[in-house]
Amino acid sequence: MAVRMHRELQAGEGKPGGPGESVAFSTATRALGLKPLELELAMQLGEVRTVSTGTGTGTGRRVAREELARVTAAEGFPEALHARLRLVGTAEGAELLGISQGRFTRLARGGFFAPVRFYVNRYRVVVWLYLAADLAELAARQPESLIGRTPPGLSATLAAGEDARAAKWRARRVDQLLARARDPWERAGALAAVLGSIELASAVDDPHERAYVRELRPALLPVRPTAAAAREVVDKVLTADDPREIVRYRVALASAVRDARRSRPAPRPDAAVVPPHSGRTRPPARPRSLWHKLVGRR
Repeated sequence: MAVRMHRELQAGEGKPGGPGESVAFSTATRALGLKPLELELAMQLGEVRTVSTGTGTGTGRRVAREELARVTAAEGFPEALHARLRLVGTAEGAELLGISQGRFTRLARGGFFAPVRFYVNRYRVVVWLYLAADLAELAARQPESLIGRTPPGLSATLAAGEDARAAKWRARRVDQLLARARDPWERAGALAAVLGSIELASAVDDPHERAYVRELRPALLPVRPTAAAAREVVDKVLTADDPREIVRYRVALASAVRDARRSRPAPRPDAAVVPPHSGRTRPPARPRSLWHKLVGRR
């Protein structure tokens, strides 16, 4: 395995910037000894940096051979990398912290640590997964949260029915996407990724700018479920719903668009070409391009 990995890292035809300078996702998983979902997580967490070969945030991602060499040469590889990517659910996380599952869930609902991944089980219930490293950090930073009575502030939050897990997951994903954004407009797209159409329209008045931001919105999940029931549950996780959270993203998005506008204007659709002497005074009613369709959404 080590010989094959070495050959894959050293092989390449490339001139600088050519195809030999980076590898596809599947090659990177073999070289790092990771499963596809583990590599996806490593990319999200910044453990493995990627390069883009396409337009738009998150499209055409590849891994530079230099980056593979850096990761594999790090001290403790591959065990240390696997430890940083280790995911646990409620039962395993509670055992790791030495607390009951009930207390673990209360801390998670109260926002003491953020989920890093989730899935929908056959009962259409969201199952949250956490980084074992985050839990170890909590135990070192706030050991008092693991013993004694539930803090009064947390008790009040839970009594009010609040649950911070989805919002914490969204915030984590948006931060990851912002770190990968290559220009101000892509930053705006990342902030818009958790807003619904109405909230997006409230934050971005100009229809052309709104269409451009909508086009640049990256996917929060690499793969969406195919079953309609599961998609409905997932959509609720992906979209900000608490009024305070919505306001934060709307304000941040409006500010990002102002910054992006100073950098360069959003593209505008080409004006419709009207043949001379056609008698037509306005463009055809049917949109002729993707931009027209996007701008038409209010």
